[in-house]
Amino acid sequence: MATIEALRAQKERHNPAFALAVICTGYFMVILDATVTNVALPSIGRGLHGSVTGLQWVVDAYTLSFAGLLLTGGALAERLGGRRIFTAGLIVFGAASAACGLAPTLGVLVAARFIQGAGAAVLVPSSLILLQAAFTDRRARSRAFGLWGAIAGVGAASGPIVGGLLISVWSWRGVFFLNLPFALAALLAAPRLVPATEPRQRAVDPAGQVLAIIGLGALTAALVQAGSLGWTSPLVLSGFCLSAAACVAFVVVEHHSPDPMLPLGLFRRRMFRSGSTVGLLINLGFYGQLFVMSLYFQDIRGYSALRTGLALLPEAALLTIASAASGRIMARTGPRVPMLTGLLLGGAGLLGLALAGSQTPYLVLVVPMIAAGSGMALTMPAATASVMEAAPPDRGGIASGVVNAARQAGGVLGVAILGSLVSVRADFIPGLRAGLVIAAAAFLAGTAVTFRGVDGGTH
Repeated sequence: MATIEALRAQKERHNPAFALAVICTGYFMVILDATVTNVALPSIGRGLHGSVTGLQWVVDAYTLSFAGLLLTGGALAERLGGRRIFTAGLIVFGAASAACGLAPTLGVLVAARFIQGAGAAVLVPSSLILLQAAFTDRRARSRAFGLWGAIAGVGAASGPIVGGLLISVWSWRGVFFLNLPFALAALLAAPRLVPATEPRQRAVDPAGQVLAIIGLGALTAALVQAGSLGWTSPLVLSGFCLSAAACVAFVVVEHHSPDPMLPLGLFRRRMFRSGSTVGLLINLGFYGQLFVMSLYFQDIRGYSALRTGLALLPEAALLTIASAASGRIMARTGPRVPMLTGLLLGGAGLLGLALAGSQTPYLVLVVPMIAAGSGMALTMPAATASVMEAAPPDRGGIASGVVNAARQAGGVLGVAILGSLVSVRADFIPGLRAGLVIAAAAFLAGTAVTFRGVDGGTH
């Protein structure tokens, strides 16, 4: 009996499906938190007597920490092992979520959100390393990337609705406590069901780590503040200058390092460079439009937070199906076909949304929203897979850090650019339409990058 149980346990431990479930649980939690918090901001402001600036920092503290530490998180996953860093990320993210839910003041909440972002920054890159380790067959790995993208899509789509319901029946604190069962379940299952990855002996490269954090953090901070302070604000321009200086110094340090954190030669690989660029462009377009469409439904159409979440639901209508389809298509054709299809479909949907006006019938917007969401879902898993496949096997952590840093920067850039266009209420609709055209242009630019830089075929 003991032998049968041991064999069963061994089989479960090496079952890729169980590993994928655990990995997706951790990633789902991070994505859900990113969207559910925005809905809770007005309630947080009332509960903790926070100003608009203070509420902005509830979002920005997480964004700054997450974006700034992604490359470091990827390097740590390579150096210490993917599963170890994944579980550490779950602990940090879960503990910080509890601190957010218990926060007595806005200052404590902002500090806890910063720590929460750090947990996400080590959890996300390690999840992709573990996915590669669990699925050694390329076709199976492509399908797994599709399912991973589908779960992320479900998290992003359900956030506004779940947040609205929790606030209605409980309070804003529930949106943070919601993370705890997911973190605990993944933490208990990871040691048994997720394969361990071999730590790599690498130099610490402290100069590269610090410069990467400064460069990404300063860029993110400047983009976040550009929407409210203006693109020519001295503070914003100083942030861009600091980021540029840190990035130049980072390139110099990495070029002369015997064991660099980020080997610059990776960017000479077309698939790596192109996949990362597409990741930036799709997040710029999609999350930029999500931000302004949320404002459109609430500020122009007068919808509540919950009704806004429901109004945006068509973007998620086919999201799970499209992400899973991306993985299946990729398994047969490689990443190029689902990327081109998704980028063209998403670009067309975003152009369709540019028809939105103060009196536009809601049904007119449904099909464009479905197209935008489906296009994002088809593209994202394939773009991520193209970067991971292009990197050497021992550089999966830093490759994951790069593509997620590019996507995070794209999302922040999209919100900053499109948000600045709708900042004046009297000009909201013209600004909304111009912003949606920019979002569509980002998707269509991604098609050109994909056509030239992403290979077809399954190799």
